[in-house]
Amino acid sequence: MPSKLSILYVGPLLEGSTTLQRLDALKDAGHQLTSVNTEPGRRAIVNYPLWSRIRRRVTGPRDESNANHIILKMMRAQAFHVLWIDKGLTIYARTLISARQLQPECKVVGFSPDDMMNPANQSRHFLQGLPLYNYYITTKSYNVVELEGMGCPKVFFVDNSYDPHTHRPMMVSSAVRKRLGGPVGFIGQWEPERSHSIFELGRAGIPVRVWGYTWERMKEIPPILQLENTPLWGDEYAQAMCVFDINLCFLRKCNRDLQTTRTMEIPACGSFMLAERTPEHLRLFAEGVEAEFFSSNQELVEKCRYYLSHPEQRQQIAARGLERCLRDGYSYRARLSQVLQEIFKS
Repeated sequence: MPSKLSILYVGPLLEGSTTLQRLDALKDAGHQLTSVNTEPGRRAIVNYPLWSRIRRRVTGPRDESNANHIILKMMRAQAFHVLWIDKGLTIYARTLISARQLQPECKVVGFSPDDMMNPANQSRHFLQGLPLYNYYITTKSYNVVELEGMGCPKVFFVDNSYDPHTHRPMMVSSAVRKRLGGPVGFIGQWEPERSHSIFELGRAGIPVRVWGYTWERMKEIPPILQLENTPLWGDEYAQAMCVFDINLCFLRKCNRDLQTTRTMEIPACGSFMLAERTPEHLRLFAEGVEAEFFSSNQELVEKCRYYLSHPEQRQQIAARGLERCLRDGYSYRARLSQVLQEIFKS
């Protein structure tokens, strides 16, 4: 593999997004990056209007940034080692065909942190183009066989990662601690199972503060809960994790998650993580040593009570979780460097 790759990086490069964090990690590794933003000037939209949801379901998301044209224009002007397409729901199959014809030696690589078997994460463009990728990278272990079965020639599984520029221990003022933090916290979108777990914590008298979209859907709200219904990005996101005594890590059931980005981001901030117990979580962090886990709402309540009253033990676990992230190379730069080495070895 060349020590310095020329990479055409395509994806929704939104502020605070993991897509942008991956691009920056490849830059940090010394590669030359040229980018195409598939969603310029926009953040991820959660509550689409009904007419927009119907159109997206029928036709898929539209290429509103003219990314397909820009990709081919750039490939006609410059040689690339890699065409990296991150969450390429708006990239046409004919664009991939033309790209491979223009530069047969260029490796077409796809990446997604989502469960690509979930129809909500698919588009007809993605499904049609999947066999045209040389390689596809997924953070869902079960997607490997499924994506290969849909025609992708080679699929790699990689664990989730963190961005050391964003997710790191931070000195936080008392004012920021009051504005963002609390005894128990969760940062993420509303989902029924999460809502039920947080309700049970509130009913048990445990104060929980929640940041994220669509929490107005939670109908029963014990007074001790604090639902902000506002997302956090970048440094504010990391600051909030640094000022929660306990950070909850729920998984998305619609994505069949066994781990998530928070799995890495919370410990990388030097913060205490209480996550759903899965085989992959147990492989990544030693239970009771580097993180804590739960398998039921009863266990969740019990462990919140215990660790809120044992701050020294909680802090020791958080410190060892950070050590694990650093020692085992859980950053985007380390993970993606390993992926590129595998791609250029095969």
